[in-house]
Amino acid sequence: MTQEIHGTVADGFEGVREEFAAFVAGEQPDYEGQLCAYVRGRKVVDLWAGTEADALYGVFSSTKGAGYLVVALLVQDGTLEPDRKVTYYWPEFGAEGKGELTLRDLLAHRAGVVGTDTGFSLAELADDRQLAERLADQRPFWRPGTAFGYHALVAGALTGEVVRRATGRTLQEIYQERVRTPYGLDFHLGLPAPQEPRFRTTQPMIPTPDQQTLLDAAPTGPHTLTSIAFNRNASEPTDLASLPNMPLIRAKGPASVGGVASARGLAGMYAAAISGVGEQAALLKPDTVAEFGQLHSVGYDLVARAHKSFGLGFQTTADTWHPFLGAGTIGHSGASGSQSFADPWSGLAYGYTRRRFAFPGGAAPENNRLALAIHRAALAH
Repeated sequence: MTQEIHGTVADGFEGVREEFAAFVAGEQPDYEGQLCAYVRGRKVVDLWAGTEADALYGVFSSTKGAGYLVVALLVQDGTLEPDRKVTYYWPEFGAEGKGELTLRDLLAHRAGVVGTDTGFSLAELADDRQLAERLADQRPFWRPGTAFGYHALVAGALTGEVVRRATGRTLQEIYQERVRTPYGLDFHLGLPAPQEPRFRTTQPMIPTPDQQTLLDAAPTGPHTLTSIAFNRNASEPTDLASLPNMPLIRAKGPASVGGVASARGLAGMYAAAISGVGEQAALLKPDTVAEFGQLHSVGYDLVARAHKSFGLGFQTTADTWHPFLGAGTIGHSGASGSQSFADPWSGLAYGYTRRRFAFPGGAAPENNRLALAIHRAALAH
C-alpha cells in the first residue's frame, strides 16, 4: 500500500510534491520521511509520508551543521580566529605533536585525531567534554595538516572544546540561545524530556542482496582508520545505526552525531543562517558564508576512502553530493540518509529526514532527485 503524501507546497513547486510522491511509491510500505525547503526565507515545501508532521528523528552527522554554524557565528563575532593555533584556546591539545595545528585545519578534518587507540565507551561518546579530554592526549594518526579524513564521531567534541575554552560556555548552550530558541527550530542538541514522545527510533538498513555483497566486501578490521573513526575498535564496538536510539545520546546531544530534528528544523536552521526567517534576520553575513563554504580539503579522504570535500567544517555540498547547487553551498548529511544545506546563490535551504537507515550511509540517494526538483523550481521563481 502506497503511503499518502501530506503537507503543502507553494505555487510553482507542485512538481516537488509529484517527485516526492513518485519516490515514496517505490519505497517499502513502512517508509517514513519528511521534506522541507525554504527559498529566501519563505517556506515553499513542507511534505511528509508515513509519519506525523512534527515527528523527530536522529539526524546523525547532520548535527555537525549546527555545531559549525555556532563556530561561524563566533568567527563572525571575532571571538574565534581560524588561523590561530588550537593550543591558543586549548593548550592541552598540543600533546603528541599537535601543537602547530590551526583551528582552520581542525575544522577542515585535517587534525588526524579521528579517534583513540582503544576507542570510547557509550558514556564518552555522549559527552563532548569527555571525548575532548581523551583526544587531547591522543597521538594523531597522520601528521596534522598534511592530509584529511572524516572525524566522524569526534569533530563536534574537538570544535566544541575550542568553543568552551574561548567563551566559557558549551557549544550546545550557544546553539540553544542564538539559533534554536530565537528561530523556534525543531532541531535539538539535547532533546528535552517533554519532547521524547515525538522521537521516532531509527530503523536498521534492509539492504538488497547486491547491496549486502558490497557491504560484506568492505574491510572491517578494527584498527583501520575507518574503524577507529567509527569506534569499531572499542571493547564494545559502536553500532552506528543505533546511536540516536540511546536515551543518553539524545539527552546530551553530542555535536557530532547526537542531534534530533524534523525536516522543518533542518531546513529552518539553514534558512536562518543565510536568509533569516519571519522577522528574524539572517545569522550569517555573506562574507562569513563564503569563507565557511570555500573549499579547504579536497581529494582522497583517508577515513571514507573516497573523494570528499570540506569547507570550514561544513560539507561543500555541491562538490560532495549535488553538483547542480551553487558553488559555496554549505551543509551536512547524516548517516541514516538525512540531508540539509543552504545554497546562497539560489537562496534555497533544504532539509530531509527519514526513519529507516539508507544504503550506503550519508545522504540517501533520493535526495538527488528531491533537491534537484526543488532547486529547479526555486530558479524558476
